[in-house]
Amino acid sequence: QVQLLESGGGAVQVGDSLTLSCAASGRTFGTYTMSWFRQAPGKDRDFVAAITGSGITTRYADSVKGRFTISRDNAKDTLYLQMNSQKLEDSAIYYCAADRYASRWGAYSIDAIGSWGRGAQVTVSS
Repeated sequence: QVQLLESGGGAVQVGDSLTLSCAASGRTFGTYTMSWFRQAPGKDRDFVAAITGSGITTRYADSVKGRFTISRDNAKDTLYLQMNSQKLEDSAIYYCAADRYASRWGAYSIDAIGSWGRGAQVTVSS
């Protein structure tokens, strides 16, 4: 089991940038696909971005493609989400997530997630 802790959430205005971080502990971070999901009030938890253990391959939801960038620093056991050109609809709680199994490219699917962080609130206002 891996423990995940997000940081960097906050309140921003439309068009601003914000970076979320997720510190991981408990297992070999670099062997697991990691991802970000988000959940707005009254809505389902939706996929945002995922990255393989090596960091070479990434995948994004269409709604954030070209604006958000997922990255990782395996030496620091940390996952990042750089969010640029933010929109009102980006407001949500953002969750860091880890695949249940090592060396599997699956963390873009909520069914593949084995560990969740507590979440970080991001609020975008006009």
